[in-house]
Amino acid sequence: MRIDAIPIGKNPPDDINVIVEVPHGGHPVKYEMDKESGTLFVDRFMHTAMQYPCNYGFVPHTLSDDGDPVDVLVVSRIPVVPGAVIRSRPIGVLMMHDEATDMPDILIQRITHFFEHYKDLEEGKWVKVDGWRDANVARELIMKAIEAGKKG
Repeated sequence: MRIDAIPIGKNPPDDINVIVEVPHGGHPVKYEMDKESGTLFVDRFMHTAMQYPCNYGFVPHTLSDDGDPVDVLVVSRIPVVPGAVIRSRPIGVLMMHDEATDMPDILIQRITHFFEHYKDLEEGKWVKVDGWRDANVARELIMKAIEAGKKG
């Protein structure tokens, strides 16, 4: 896969492409796409017996504060194969260190719980969830990451 050939989306930040790394319900394995080769690598085995609550991936040509592309959860009942590109629309953002309106409360709770606990058994690792923000904040963060991605 040539990630550099995949566009950010049809109308970013409202209509974006997400490259899936881990499918909904995926086993506790963290995969990461190598941006240069386009190859999906096993990043690590998570120490908690948890499944991903949604399809998990990233927006190409973006750069977050952590030095990686913008992470995205794609809400769907259906698992999407890793490496696939799926058109997505931001509906909210989970703020955390390393309220959404379009999702059912139980799904928000499952996603929050997953990210609060998926590193629990990894020595020296932690996560702090800072709450949910709306789609406007998600779009602002995507645009900021697009600009950072252009700068390198």
